[in-house]
Amino acid sequence: MAKGGEVKLIGGWPSPFVMRPRIALNLKGLEYEFLEEKFGAKSELLLRSNPVHKKIPVLLHADRPVCESLVIVQYIDEAWPSSGPSILPSDPYDRATARFWAAYIDEKWFPSMSGIARAQGEEAKKAAIDLVVEGLSLLEDAFGKISKGKPFFGGDTIGFLDIALGCFLGWVRVTERTQGLKLLDQAKVPGLAKWAERFCADSAVKGVMPETEKLAEFAKLIMAKFGAPPPQ
Repeated sequence: MAKGGEVKLIGGWPSPFVMRPRIALNLKGLEYEFLEEKFGAKSELLLRSNPVHKKIPVLLHADRPVCESLVIVQYIDEAWPSSGPSILPSDPYDRATARFWAAYIDEKWFPSMSGIARAQGEEAKKAAIDLVVEGLSLLEDAFGKISKGKPFFGGDTIGFLDIALGCFLGWVRVTERTQGLKLLDQAKVPGLAKWAERFCADSAVKGVMPETEKLAEFAKLIMAKFGAPPPQ
């Protein structure tokens, strides 16, 4: 169990990437201090803690920084193996599979979803939506195989891949609302649609998943200021 003040997380509430370590820490039942970064500014602590990428999230464990969201999640799992459930699968093949799909989500699927709001013209928007829908179809198939009929990618409890994908559900809802879409369509991706409900209802997630209305207002703010997708 982490001692008071031993674990700190530098981040911002709207960031899906910051959600990842917050969920992992909650799953492990670890106490931590959340150091909120101001929108549009980078604190001296952040710049000192992550001089390479200069971005959130950063985990500070006994003042030693760990950077990059999925690296932090893996670190939390390994640093506190006896606290809470295991986040990464124990089987090497299952672990590799989870990492593969997490990389796909970050490198291919989420950039496509971010591209919907930025698309110029109906044709470009349709192309971006098609990519997202295609990706969800692939993830639906993966969920069926990886979960083996259990509630989560991680089995009976939330695991690594659940966190990797689930952190974006708030932004999926915002995209659905602002673009008049239904991405997690019960008819097309029934497994993912039910999984999303279970994930958001989990006690490790409920307290850190942003409200759709609040997130939508933030999205308007950043699009007006930067014309860009949500900050990482």
